[in-house]
Amino acid sequence: MEEKVLQKKKNGMAMLILFTLLYIAASAVIIWGASAGKGILIAAGVIYAVFGWIPFCGLCVLKPQEAVVLTLFGNYIGSLKGEGFYCVNPFCSAVNPAADTRLNQSGDVKAGTGKMMQLGSLESFNMNRKGGAVDKKISLKIMTLNNNRQKINDCLGNPIEIGIAVMWRVTDTAKAVFNVDNYKEYLSLQCDSALRNIVRMYPYDVAENVDTTGDGVADDGSLRGSSEVVAERIRQEIQSKVSEAGLEIIEARITYLAYAPEIAAAMLQRQQASAVIDARRLIVDGAVGMVEMALNSLSEKEVVELDEERKAAMVSNLLVVLCGNKDAQPIVNSGSLY
Repeated sequence: MEEKVLQKKKNGMAMLILFTLLYIAASAVIIWGASAGKGILIAAGVIYAVFGWIPFCGLCVLKPQEAVVLTLFGNYIGSLKGEGFYCVNPFCSAVNPAADTRLNQSGDVKAGTGKMMQLGSLESFNMNRKGGAVDKKISLKIMTLNNNRQKINDCLGNPIEIGIAVMWRVTDTAKAVFNVDNYKEYLSLQCDSALRNIVRMYPYDVAENVDTTGDGVADDGSLRGSSEVVAERIRQEIQSKVSEAGLEIIEARITYLAYAPEIAAAMLQRQQASAVIDARRLIVDGAVGMVEMALNSLSEKEVVELDEERKAAMVSNLLVVLCGNKDAQPIVNSGSLY
């Protein structure tokens, strides 16, 4: 389905004036026919007065970044895009299967609540079952879809909760209306699917021997450390699925990322243990360097000569003092060194 933009329909004001003048003329004809006693003029004026409201139904007002898809007796005749006052065939009907769909996204507000209906059949002739006006216009603005948090297993099998925000807009109104049943629901489902496909390729945190790019080489990719890369891959995945629906995915961002509650406590202990090990490793490395520096300094300055056994005892004592998590209690030896 190719989009056809109707460019020569922005003549609503001229048509409104013309239709109004014709109504005035019909009223004048009725009065003139009644005064002259001519029944034909009265009949013509009455007929136009009865059916003359129909052309008014072809008038439509569009605000900036709005569009309307028009069909005539089931055939797609074109789309109106851009702000202006339009006049089209009064028997045309606006089509938007997603008009009543309410997702967790910007732009989804209830139409017809406390709102004065605009002139034209494109709104007044499309009524829902409750009798309220259904806005059949399609927004061309950039909208944000806040997808619900999902529980997904990462590549290591750990359950995580993740949520994304997707910035999107409609670029082809004909494809959005006719190629899919409901382009909003279609987008939401494709976001869920793409999120699952991409997330299960990555670990939550950096892990060994994990290939996240598919090139056969292990890398350091992770959901927590490579959020920009993951978000871009999610955007590309969604875009490849919704192109046929006339949608453009501008950006995708991770808005929430955490371990699932059932393993969050265990993973916290694991992270704490890893942090303790890293801290101890750093302390030991520093202590060994300080002991080595002390022995070399004593040897170079010839302060004292120590045999291997005394060096081992000194190294042991220094490591205990430097690596301990509490202050050492010194013991003074007042006797002989040996």
